[in-house]
Amino acid sequence: MPGQAVSRRQLRFALIVTNLAGGGAEKAMLNVATLLAARGSSVDMVLLEDKRDHEMPAGVQTVLVTPAGRSVSHGLIGTRHAAWRLRRLLNAGKGYDLIVSTLPFADEVALQAQLPRHWCRIANTLSAEVATLAQHDVRKSQRRARRYQRNYRGRRLIAVSDGVASDLTGPLRIEGARIETIVNPFDFAAIRAAAKQRVPLPEEPYALHVGRFIGQKRHDLLLAAWSRLPQAPRLVLLTAPDPGLSALVDRFGLRARVTVAGFQANPYPWMARARLLVLSSDHEGMPNVLVEALACGTPVLSTDCPSGPREILGRDAPRCLVPVNDAQALASGIARSLTDPVDPAKVDLSRFDHQAVAGHYERLAAEP
Repeated sequence: MPGQAVSRRQLRFALIVTNLAGGGAEKAMLNVATLLAARGSSVDMVLLEDKRDHEMPAGVQTVLVTPAGRSVSHGLIGTRHAAWRLRRLLNAGKGYDLIVSTLPFADEVALQAQLPRHWCRIANTLSAEVATLAQHDVRKSQRRARRYQRNYRGRRLIAVSDGVASDLTGPLRIEGARIETIVNPFDFAAIRAAAKQRVPLPEEPYALHVGRFIGQKRHDLLLAAWSRLPQAPRLVLLTAPDPGLSALVDRFGLRARVTVAGFQANPYPWMARARLLVLSSDHEGMPNVLVEALACGTPVLSTDCPSGPREILGRDAPRCLVPVNDAQALASGIARSLTDPVDPAKVDLSRFDHQAVAGHYERLAAEP
C-alpha cells in the first residue's frame, strides 16, 4: 500500500545538509527526517556546519561535521577536509540503509566521502541556474555545468519534481544516472494546526512573499509589479532584512507599503491570514511555499518557472500561473487574484501527502 513501511526492521537514515540556515531545501529535509523518525526509523541529521534557523525535530540525532562556531570552507581544501571528516564521523557509512545529501555543496562533500547507499537529492532546476550565470560570465557558467555533469553522471539522484528530473537528463545532459522523483512531504494536519498559533501579525490586509533575498526569487520583479498596483494591500516579505532589499524597496517608492518581517520559523499563521501568496521566481525545484499556502487555504499566484509551479497548479488552477520575468503580467495576475481568487481547495495536493513520500524513501532504503 502507498506510504506503508516496507520492512519490520528499523531502517537507519543519514540526511546531509550544509546547514539549517533557512531555505526550502533544508526545511524539506527536516520534514523528511521528522516523518521517518515518527515511523520508527533511526535518523541522523548531518550538518556540515552548525548554523540553524530551525529546531531539530524530536527523535532526530544531530551529527556535526565541523565543530560548533566554525564555518565550512567551500574551497577545494575545505571540501576535501569536510569529506574526510564526514566519512570518519559516519564510519564510512556502514550501518546506514540510505544516505541522502541535498544541494550541490553537500552533494560534492558526500560524493568525495565515497559513502555507500548514497543518493543526491536535486532540489533546483540546475540548467536554469547555469543559464542565469551565462548572462554575466559564460566561462563560469560552463565550469558550473561541467561540475554538475562530473558530479552527477552515473549517480543515484532524487529529483524533487518531474521538471527537475527532465532537466537532469535534458538540458543538463546528466548521463547514466538512476533518477527517482520524490516530491517534498507535507503533513497537512500539522501545517493547519501550526497556522492557528497566535503570533503578532499585521492588522491591515496584506499579501505575502516567502523566500530568501537571492537572485532567483526576483524580489526586484515582485516590487516592480507592486509599484504598478497602488490599490493593492501591504506586501509582507518573510525574509531577513538586507541593505540590498531596502535599496530595492526605496527604488520603487514602496517604503510605506512593504514590510520586511524577517525569517519566521513558523510562517503558517502569516500564510493563513494573507489575502494572497505570490511566488515571483525565475526558477525553482518544487516550491514548498505554494503547497503550504494552499494547505492553509490561501490563494496563490506564481510565475510559471521551471520547475514545480505548473506541476502544482497547471491542472487545477492554471489561472494562477503567469510568465516569468514579466512585471506587467505579474501585476495583472496579482490584481486578478486579489479581486477574483482561485479557490485553494480546488488544487489536488494528494501527491504531497507525507506518508506516501515516506514510503518511497523507505523503499529505497530497503533495496538490496
